[in-house]
Amino acid sequence: MVWTVLHAKIHRTIRSRHLFERNQRLLVAVSGGQDSLCLIKLLLDLQPKWGWYVGIAHCDHRWRSDSQANAHYVEKLAQSWRVSFYLETATQPLNSEAVARNWRYQALSAIAQTNHYQYIVTGHTASDRAETLLYNLMRGTGADGLQALTWQRPLNGDILLTRPLLEITRQQTKKFCQDFDLPIWEDVTNQDVKYARNRIRQELIPYLQANFNPKVEFALAQTAELLQGEVEYLEQAAHKLREEAMEKKVGNRVDLRLNRQVLRKAPLALQRRVMRQILQEILTDAPSFEHIEKLTDLITAPNRSQTDPFPGGTIAQVQDDQILLGSY
Repeated sequence: MVWTVLHAKIHRTIRSRHLFERNQRLLVAVSGGQDSLCLIKLLLDLQPKWGWYVGIAHCDHRWRSDSQANAHYVEKLAQSWRVSFYLETATQPLNSEAVARNWRYQALSAIAQTNHYQYIVTGHTASDRAETLLYNLMRGTGADGLQALTWQRPLNGDILLTRPLLEITRQQTKKFCQDFDLPIWEDVTNQDVKYARNRIRQELIPYLQANFNPKVEFALAQTAELLQGEVEYLEQAAHKLREEAMEKKVGNRVDLRLNRQVLRKAPLALQRRVMRQILQEILTDAPSFEHIEKLTDLITAPNRSQTDPFPGGTIAQVQDDQILLGSY
């Protein structure tokens, strides 16, 4: 095996960030593109050092006329490497990127659970991290959205979604594939600028590189990394504050009661995070900024103030030093 700088970097990253344990089962999502090919090659080369059992999963969204040929191509690669291969094919139209992403993670989770894999591994890179930060920033988001692509997060049960390439750019994965003669399956939809992420990739990032910072991808990925640590700290601090302020099961109509005196002492950032955590449990969809502000405003609102109903019917109202949430 040729040991490259990229091999050494990923080996150190996995060890220093404790991404995988030794002798674990890794299910690698492989599309056939340069990032996933670089990922599977690196993991297979590192396999003897770690004792992993590696499998390959491919998800056919049926978006393209060549999607079946793409799946067959990945299957042939798995066979040539003597790696277990799993294919999941969509049975109904996936009419948006978000729907496709949710289906893909559900499919990968099902494969992992059925076949006893502890990790699902994807080839997201620093370039993806930079693009996600810009995409979410332009849509409107807080620190959580700007650091959305994290190194690791839990999926169903004990399965962990892991992204070992977050310090590697797409340019580096392309060169790696070229150096090892890995045949890249070109997905023509990646060039279609009707998708917002493709416009960021094809137009915005090159513009920023040419006119502001040639290493803008690294800079934005670093910003996401810094925000990840801060978000983790704030979430922990907000959870602690919430536990101090909250009383559950307080009546037939009241689902939750919050102590305003406890919340008033906290910085606004923590107040908002407490309200966001509560709304995430109450609402079906992710709470909007307006929902969070509406609830946060009750911390200092006059007695008997109340909100209009949140989606689902829950109302929050002020009773002296308490905020009560329930159905009235």
